[in-house]
Amino acid sequence: MTTTFPKDFLWGGAVAANQCEGAYLEDDKGLNISDVLPGGSDRFAHIVAEIDEENYYPSHEAVDFYHHYKEDVKLMAEMGFKCFRTSISWARIFPTGEETEPNEKGLRFYDELFDACLKYGIEPVITISHYETPLYLAQKYNGWASRKLIPLFEHYCETIFKRYKSKVKYWMTFNEINNTLRLPYLAAAIDIKNNDTSWFGDAFQASHNMFVANAKAVKLCHELMPNARIGCMLSLSNVYPNTCKPEDIFETYNFRRRSLFYSDVMMRGKYPGYSLRMMEGMGVKLDIRTGELELIAKYTNDYLGFSYYRTSNFASNVEMKYNTGGSVGIDNPYLEKSDWGWAIDPIGFRYTCNELYDRYQKPIFVVENGLGTVDTIAADGSIYDLDRMKYLAKHVAALREAIADGCDILGYTWWGPFDIVSAGTGEMKKRYGFIYVDKDNDGNGTLKRRKKASFDYYKKIISTNGADLALPEK
Repeated sequence: MTTTFPKDFLWGGAVAANQCEGAYLEDDKGLNISDVLPGGSDRFAHIVAEIDEENYYPSHEAVDFYHHYKEDVKLMAEMGFKCFRTSISWARIFPTGEETEPNEKGLRFYDELFDACLKYGIEPVITISHYETPLYLAQKYNGWASRKLIPLFEHYCETIFKRYKSKVKYWMTFNEINNTLRLPYLAAAIDIKNNDTSWFGDAFQASHNMFVANAKAVKLCHELMPNARIGCMLSLSNVYPNTCKPEDIFETYNFRRRSLFYSDVMMRGKYPGYSLRMMEGMGVKLDIRTGELELIAKYTNDYLGFSYYRTSNFASNVEMKYNTGGSVGIDNPYLEKSDWGWAIDPIGFRYTCNELYDRYQKPIFVVENGLGTVDTIAADGSIYDLDRMKYLAKHVAALREAIADGCDILGYTWWGPFDIVSAGTGEMKKRYGFIYVDKDNDGNGTLKRRKKASFDYYKKIISTNGADLALPEK
């Protein structure tokens, strides 16, 4: 087995439109579900009807990538990026989601962005829906709980596939689709009206509707772009049993399957038996129409994209909580934590890569991994972000081991190559980037970009194709 990265390995970075673009109503863009959330998504489960002028919305300007994309792409090219993952904001193309004709100004922006990437040999890796369902569809239909969204999404996909078929080779349908059972507002635009489990019926029906929409997107992609690849995308930060107690072992296994159920359907093409028992136990009966199961079976995804940030421990008698980094249970005493309390576990990263490749025997793509931390600017203006570089080194080393284990891994995109607004907390203080953006939590700042020490470090990793992980001296 090889102990090095493949020659065509896709090194890069990843962002989401709603966390970086800003320009939230510019050029006839409509509102999406993220535009109405002040202070991040972790606090919201209800559909917010409108903008409250008394609140500050970090995403409305974000880091103004909409007007700075040429500068940012040039900096990523300087690092040697082979790919750049971002999303198309659905409401920038179809402001309410129900229009027949797309917004040409929105289409043109992504034309120019993709052209800027391709100018430097950077492959766009595009998420079609990244927590950006048009707000109108959430309000009118309760999001993906309604099958009305299936043809609307299909029309959206057909529009962007035809427009960008010569520019984009890598696509993903729904960002972290398994969060439909954990963060249903973000993942599926569902309003949770009760604190009990009555919303599970809507969540599972939304999941089925998204499976059908995913299959239709795969079919369209293969018909319109035979040389393109289209993946599904899940949040797959992992869980360990907290003890060797048999109940902890089996319930951890079952808990993990609540996420892997999604990739089982989209990668294997059918509902696994355990998922049917899970729904039955919750009193859920799906509305499945004629031909939908056959469609799901025929049009499976080409690869599995996933996010990995941390691990947590599971116990059968402890309630798990969730945020944008994954599930949160019992602290693992063997692991150090980030500034925001996220466990740092590179061995868990290798474990997860093996778990997924063993299960599906299809290519996997690490499309989110990174460390949110506080950056300190020295008197001379430099930013020596050692913790970020250590995290990167350990996870790249683990990824190299996973490839040596036999995992077929397409690429690695670090989450937030330049600082962006945190999805979960709405902060700028929680920084991921190799490029510092001058903006604070209150919206103050010049938006000036400056390189951190990790900029040159990641550049070295890419230039040596993951061979040189030696940390720089301060």
